[in-house]
Amino acid sequence: MKILRNKLLLVGLVCTAPFVLGTAAYLFAHFFRWAPGSASNYGELIVPRAVSGMQSLRGKWVLVAFDAAACDAYCEKKLYFMRQVRRAQGKEMDRVERLWVLTDAGKPHAELAAAIEGTRLGNFSSTEFPGNAADHVYLVDPLGNLMMRFPRDPDPSKMIKDLQRLLKYSRIG
Repeated sequence: MKILRNKLLLVGLVCTAPFVLGTAAYLFAHFFRWAPGSASNYGELIVPRAVSGMQSLRGKWVLVAFDAAACDAYCEKKLYFMRQVRRAQGKEMDRVERLWVLTDAGKPHAELAAAIEGTRLGNFSSTEFPGNAADHVYLVDPLGNLMMRFPRDPDPSKMIKDLQRLLKYSRIG
């Protein structure tokens, strides 16, 4: 009789344990403000939409910046970050391109052009890009879809981490 009671108690404990432990985990997460399902990406994900005018860059991940040809300090900083983020990808660097879309008809000065060597120049409308296009660095996937944007003053190390993760798990580009 005592053995049967112990077995019944053990079965009851095994069946209630998930509920008790789940409630305890929920209360712990709520108390310490831990969000178990929070996003791990730094850049803001955008609902994917096709970007026209980038057919020549299909098959590559593309970092895109919009600015005038008379590039100010913020513009130079964006272009520098784009170059460093690409270089930090190591052997995967060839899968990433940089595109500077000029918002006017001017041409960048020679010193800047030399400093950003390898950055492609483009000239198309920024209407497909959400927000003030000059405030962000955008990421376009190898299929030509806009998918992410980074904040105005981005943290390059977090940009590198996002791109490394995408390159690691992407089978395209």
